[in-house]
Amino acid sequence: MPELPEVETLCRQLRQVIIGATITKTRIIDAKLGTLKGIAGKTVSGINRHGKALAIELAENHSLVLHFRMTGRLLWQHNGDGLPPHTRLVISSHHGRLSLIDPRRFATVTVHKKRTDIPLGSDPLDDGNASHLGEMAQHSTLPIKSFLMDQRRIRGIGNIYACEILHQARMDPWRRVNTLSPDEWHEIAETTQQILTRAISCRGTSVSDWRDLFGKEGEYQGHLRVYSREGAACYRCGEEIKRKKLSGRGTYYCPTCQQCEGG
Repeated sequence: MPELPEVETLCRQLRQVIIGATITKTRIIDAKLGTLKGIAGKTVSGINRHGKALAIELAENHSLVLHFRMTGRLLWQHNGDGLPPHTRLVISSHHGRLSLIDPRRFATVTVHKKRTDIPLGSDPLDDGNASHLGEMAQHSTLPIKSFLMDQRRIRGIGNIYACEILHQARMDPWRRVNTLSPDEWHEIAETTQQILTRAISCRGTSVSDWRDLFGKEGEYQGHLRVYSREGAACYRCGEEIKRKKLSGRGTYYCPTCQQCEGG
């Protein structure tokens, strides 16, 4: 967390306030972030998302790339406002101020000289993703949930949305990906796009620290069907939602709808 919908939310909101702004200064508050050289005085030309990473595109082919990890987020403020708790970095312009807030201090910020320096994988929102997913899975024996969360293959899906995708698709999270048919991959890809698109429209899911660029909670937590609902009744069949770890992550599922016994 944040996952793809939360980062996409930040992208869309940042485009409204920072495109065309010139960075006047940066202030590193947490030395763990390292240094940011060569971005003061540069103009913001674009905002892009690469899976869970956010890239602030700058003049002269530079990019400032943020990975939010567990608890990172951005907050837009007017210059002169007080800094919120857990602020690690401040990027200032004449338009306002962008603060990186991160209680657990896992987020990273790096300067890239070219966009091609940023590793790219399959984006879940791309059209035609079903056949690509099937091709990648042919020689893999990973469980489908682990496969969806593998950022080397598919960039942007984390634990919350993987649980939700597999429940809507009626898919056993422990099922090996090399056993899925083309039709099943089509269902997974279609369901993924539906859920992520709706979550973006809700500005993400606030079950913990997540807030959008203006400090407001997302709204998708009101649409969750299985995540964080252990012991509650499945909205579809009435069976009790279960939770069990898969690859070290808490996995929420309905044993009836998803035809599984939890691994």
